[in-house]
Amino acid sequence: MMIPLAVLCGFLIDLILADSLWMPHPVVYMGKLITGLEKILRRVFPKTPKGELLAGGVLAFILPAVSFGLSFCAIYLAGLLHPWLAFVLQVLWCWQSLAVKGLAVESKNVYKKLKTGTIEEARTQVARIVGRDTQALTAKGVIKAAVETVAENFSDGVAAPMLFLLIGGAPLGLCYKAVNTMDSMVGYKNERYLYFGRAAAKLDDVANFIPSRLSALLLILSAPLAGGDMRGAWRVWRRDRRKHASPNSAQTESAVAGALGIELAGPASYFGKTVDKPFIGDPSREPDSEDILRANRMLYAASLLCLLVFGGLRPAWGIIL
Repeated sequence: MMIPLAVLCGFLIDLILADSLWMPHPVVYMGKLITGLEKILRRVFPKTPKGELLAGGVLAFILPAVSFGLSFCAIYLAGLLHPWLAFVLQVLWCWQSLAVKGLAVESKNVYKKLKTGTIEEARTQVARIVGRDTQALTAKGVIKAAVETVAENFSDGVAAPMLFLLIGGAPLGLCYKAVNTMDSMVGYKNERYLYFGRAAAKLDDVANFIPSRLSALLLILSAPLAGGDMRGAWRVWRRDRRKHASPNSAQTESAVAGALGIELAGPASYFGKTVDKPFIGDPSREPDSEDILRANRMLYAASLLCLLVFGGLRPAWGIIL
């Protein structure tokens, strides 16, 4: 019972406090380790496509292994001192693995800038939570970027880590966060990371394959709870869930687009280059700033469903695993 209770406590703390900026965060240290390892591996391996593939493969093995191993040992040693100390450590890392309130707060800040600030301020705010170029985004582009981020990060920042946390506690949850952080830092198809980041990107695809699909179903179920259209979410998800090059990212975007009755995705600029992505959803109406709040309501509703469904299924996982 320790792991489900730790996940529940971590989830509730996240809903109340979000991420505490004053507290050391595992993802920050993962990022530093990725940067350091990249420098070393690029020196060690040949500067050829094959050499970069091998170097990236080593990185994709080391970071998750270190994240799992260190957290497992820390919890084990804490348990030798006192079981409650191990529990507190589990709760801390469960909290830091989840990002419900943080995502909602950051996206709502975009909404506030659109309502009371300037378009430049809205672009700056949305740049905090998206990977695309934002300097030339229109108000519509800012809205779409914020909604897409809420949709995609429900899987990456809530459902997927919660699933791994409930299966293997904080060590497995942090192992997932390591994979996700690697992909966000090196999993790009640009000149620098086309080969070096390929292993990280593929590993992230594998890790998110099941969670992204479960996330889409949870968002569809949550649509009525947030004033959305469940039938529309189901229809668009069935039709558009495979439209992205990634096997996972269109899963949740299509569910949210259908629930809100708007069109998402389309061409976007990354590192100064336009990527011609297909549109997802139907252009039944123009996106408006209120869609950000609607997406946030879906985020909260789906997160609660996620906790209930995944937590309720955990006894069955214990038998299977």
